[in-house]
Amino acid sequence: MRTSFTPERLADPAIAEIDEILRKCVHCGFCTATCPTYLLTGDELDGPRGRIYLMKEMFEADRPADETVRDHLDRCLGCLNCMSTCPSGVDYGRLVEHGKAHVEATAPRGFVDRLIRDLLALALPGRRRFRLALLAGFLFAPVVRRLPGRLGALGTLIPAKLPPPTVVRPGQRHPAQGPRRLRVALLTGCIQPVLRPAVDDAAVRLLTRHGIEVVVPEAGCCGALPLHMGKDEKARAMAGAVVDALAGQIDTLDAVIVTASGCGTTVKDYGHLLKDDPARAALAARLAALARDVSEVLDGVDLAPTGVAAGRAIAYHDACSLRHGQRVTAPKRLLARAGFALREPVDPHLCCGSAGTYNMLQPGLSAPLGANKAAALAATGAPLIAAGNIGCMTQIGLHGALPVLHTVELLDWATGGPAPEGLPPG
Repeated sequence: MRTSFTPERLADPAIAEIDEILRKCVHCGFCTATCPTYLLTGDELDGPRGRIYLMKEMFEADRPADETVRDHLDRCLGCLNCMSTCPSGVDYGRLVEHGKAHVEATAPRGFVDRLIRDLLALALPGRRRFRLALLAGFLFAPVVRRLPGRLGALGTLIPAKLPPPTVVRPGQRHPAQGPRRLRVALLTGCIQPVLRPAVDDAAVRLLTRHGIEVVVPEAGCCGALPLHMGKDEKARAMAGAVVDALAGQIDTLDAVIVTASGCGTTVKDYGHLLKDDPARAALAARLAALARDVSEVLDGVDLAPTGVAAGRAIAYHDACSLRHGQRVTAPKRLLARAGFALREPVDPHLCCGSAGTYNMLQPGLSAPLGANKAAALAATGAPLIAAGNIGCMTQIGLHGALPVLHTVELLDWATGGPAPEGLPPG
């Protein structure tokens, strides 16, 4: 793709990066064929190629985002399926980050839209705030669900009951059982410890049982949620706080583990996200190099299955953040080694429609994607779904009837841990 940035504008590192990404695009359209939003709407501007053209024109003209750019970039899931199919290596993920940040900084929004985004950015990226917001939502759920539009859609995400507090908390150290093989830090984040505390509890049991010491740093949100909404400065501040929390012990760690793959994709990109922070850039790059999805660490360990899972059929949901964002395939190997009989749905590469805050900001597009994914997983005939991302688990559970468990909950049970809540009999 030809670009026409002036030499003066190319002196800006961000514009130089945008220019380099744009020049790799050859307009082939392979990305369009695998884009979930294009498949729903049939609008070229709701596919990666169309959005690339919109961003190219906006950045070349050095102008604020208009409503057209805003709306079509807002509809982008950020699933990165297009990057898995692009033959030219276009870093669409990085480009759309620039685009969404520009939209957030320059595009006008209505009052309700701004209100919802600001509330999400305030309430979600903090465990205490999110628990309070969830409690308020739980108490007023009938009222919230009757509100019009996206405000009412928020009510559908309120769980039927409040989860118990997590056993795993920041500041803890969990020693390995037997000889220590590895020492890892577990980033607990913000959403998962509130919505599904059993995941990190199971992860700690599973890791320590297999000789891995786990420390839990005093770290909060990784920054992924504000980054999804184009709030890049807030995302950098949160990422910087995570880096600071690990600064004193990073030399003692073999890995920094994340159990929510949507967060893991962002943590692995800290080297780029904080590259312009002179106080943290080097440490952020080291942390990113140590970052692993929990399944990647377990993939190097000889699991000790007890046989309880032998032949148990499960449908596996491949979260976009694992499949496209991190290119991690370990969960399927681990579940098979533990004895489960894996079944994959049709079109496993397509997004479920969760995508961070997407199901709250774009319910009209998110809902059919969630329903399609839940139906495809149910069509495998398995009575249970395994996934590696809390957003996907929530979305699929909302739109389907089958129980959805995290991969580590199942692996923990298969290797001597307690049966997770929701595990069907048999």
